[in-house]
Amino acid sequence: MKPSPLDRLLCIFTEVRAGEGATALLMFSNVFLILCAYYFIKPLREGWIAVSDVAGLSKMEVKAYSSFGQSLLFFPVIMLYGRLSDRWRGSALITRSTLFCVAIMLIFWAIQPGLFIENLPYSGIVFYLWVGMFGVFMVAQFWAFAADLHTREGGHRLFPLIAIGATAGAACGSWLTGILVDSGLFGPKWLLMVAIIPLLASIGLSKIVDQRKRQQAVPAEEAPSAQLDDTGRSAISIVFASRFLIATAVITLLLSWVNTNGENLLFRVVQVSLQGDAVQAGISEPESLLLFIRDGTTAFYGDFFFLVNIFAFLLQAFVASRLLKFGGFGLILLTMPVVALISYTAMAFIPILAIIKMMKIAENATDYSLNNTARHVLWLPVSAETKYKGKPTIDSLCVRLGDGIAALTVLIGVQVLALSTQSFFILNVGLVLIWIISALVVIREHQRLVERQG
Repeated sequence: MKPSPLDRLLCIFTEVRAGEGATALLMFSNVFLILCAYYFIKPLREGWIAVSDVAGLSKMEVKAYSSFGQSLLFFPVIMLYGRLSDRWRGSALITRSTLFCVAIMLIFWAIQPGLFIENLPYSGIVFYLWVGMFGVFMVAQFWAFAADLHTREGGHRLFPLIAIGATAGAACGSWLTGILVDSGLFGPKWLLMVAIIPLLASIGLSKIVDQRKRQQAVPAEEAPSAQLDDTGRSAISIVFASRFLIATAVITLLLSWVNTNGENLLFRVVQVSLQGDAVQAGISEPESLLLFIRDGTTAFYGDFFFLVNIFAFLLQAFVASRLLKFGGFGLILLTMPVVALISYTAMAFIPILAIIKMMKIAENATDYSLNNTARHVLWLPVSAETKYKGKPTIDSLCVRLGDGIAALTVLIGVQVLALSTQSFFILNVGLVLIWIISALVVIREHQRLVERQG
């Protein structure tokens, strides 16, 4: 079979062989729609939780502690999802879980403040918890599906291309949200309904891809490996039964902990900088000061997120596939902690806003591109059972647990130990060193799985 024009076009980004282009583009579009839907929903949670007061707690504390609560809620959710994956697989599982999320979205749309009910107590906190779980869980489920469809060799070549869809979907969703709200076409109260459209479309794409793969009938010698055969076991027991999965869980938790610490510290330095700017400008009247800080923070993060998304897209489109092809899995997995080590070391020595901003852009762009590719590729040598149970468990539970530990780090570091910003950066350097050691364990165990397969 000769490569089609589409196959040749996609070779700009990675090696695409004859007949692979159509399926790769469908998977690209699928994850694009999922991330686009998520970024329709994500802005709503900030406004909703802002009107969800809890006596005795600041809004920052409510938000931080809600992140920790997400990790606790994941335990029953993961147990339920594990049972569902025992009954269904592939597009059938994705269809049912996505339709369940759509039903929940309809409920939240009906109870959101200002629509039919003025403000249902604690509804913003519940919505915040759900959006956090939805964001990581739906993406993890997609990549479990992708890993199940591809061989190890095919996944190494095509995952970097498919992941461009995730990066582009996040950027497009954010952009479209601003257009829809600012233009007056849709108020924020309609974003949940708008988000349902790409989610339903993603179900259709999953079914098409599943049917194409069944028709192509992958030969047995090329079929994805079943090295970790865990049929009938719970998701938690699968993770704790394997050194490979335990190490994967550890690096996922450390990534989330380190990155969230960095985000908190960046916010802290931005606020200190803006306070200083306000003093220099002679702004002291409370309302003017609040407006100055609010607008300054919005402007800073608007520029920050734009630069992160641009660099992440470039890395994903032109570096990820080539780094994986020529450097291998080990190099692409170690890239993120090495970048983080350099970044936080620089921040610890020079804790000024310009350096912190530059280093966080490098860290986040690497995370959203190269590191995401590595985290998805590492699941290729394991069984379908492990992919559908283990990946959503680790990618959801450990990410939110890391966020929760970061919240506790802020609480203890600020309220108990009174740590300086520089001390927090030094703490992150120590965490990154543990992360690198754990990553080396993952690389070793991954190589053993590949050797058993081959």
